[in-house]
Amino acid sequence: MDDPYLVARQAADALRSRFGIPGFDVALVLGSGWAQAADGLGEPIDECPLDELPGFSAPVVAGHGGVLRLVGTTSGSIAAIFTGRTHLYEGRGVAPVVHGVRTAAAAGATTVVLTNGCGGISHPPGEPVLIADHINLTGATPLVGPRFVDLTAVYDPALRALAREVDPSLADGVYCQFHGPSYETPAEVAMARAIGGTLVGMSTALEAIAAREAGLRVLGISLVTNAAAGIAAEPLSHAEVVEAGLAAQPRLRGLLAGLLERL
Repeated sequence: MDDPYLVARQAADALRSRFGIPGFDVALVLGSGWAQAADGLGEPIDECPLDELPGFSAPVVAGHGGVLRLVGTTSGSIAAIFTGRTHLYEGRGVAPVVHGVRTAAAAGATTVVLTNGCGGISHPPGEPVLIADHINLTGATPLVGPRFVDLTAVYDPALRALAREVDPSLADGVYCQFHGPSYETPAEVAMARAIGGTLVGMSTALEAIAAREAGLRVLGISLVTNAAAGIAAEPLSHAEVVEAGLAAQPRLRGLLAGLLERL
């Protein structure tokens, strides 16, 4: 990408033109295991392949969808559902990873919900967990130059409270983003635990940083798809991630539907 902020504005303009709307209010970015949970959410307005919008590419990871879907809510707001994302390990750089949230902000959104499938250190497989904070272990950042962004409260406490109105059993967690695509080693998981991490994965933190720079309120939700390396004896596989996402669909769909009606 050239100027990533310009490309985001171009994508937002293309989105408005294609769908004939002035913008949208809320964005949802769906991670591994979450795409099918968005089926049936809200009142369908329209959709298009992500890679037909400036700056976007088709997702390359199994379990991710490849469309941008617009839906309406009973409150009258419009939500944009990104059914896939670009990951840092794809080698395209940081700007494409955060292009979705920057486009959402350029299109008028004020809130973004970032979801992912992840490994659990202190949380059992099958459980959705609210992200209270993150640790960025990628060695990368979407910010270039003197862009000093306060990350004291990246993940909005009021939005977490709103999520608990939908599902009071939701726990808080601290998400550690590694670069990927290899899964973490047991020693790396032990390090993450020692520095306060309770979840490990390969997305979300960079997007949250870019979202806060853009002024978006951020809600992060992880689906624990497997025990992190060294926590359980079984080897890790992406097929396990997809399977866990399918098993959790009813709960995830109910959570997302409840959030959309409240955001």
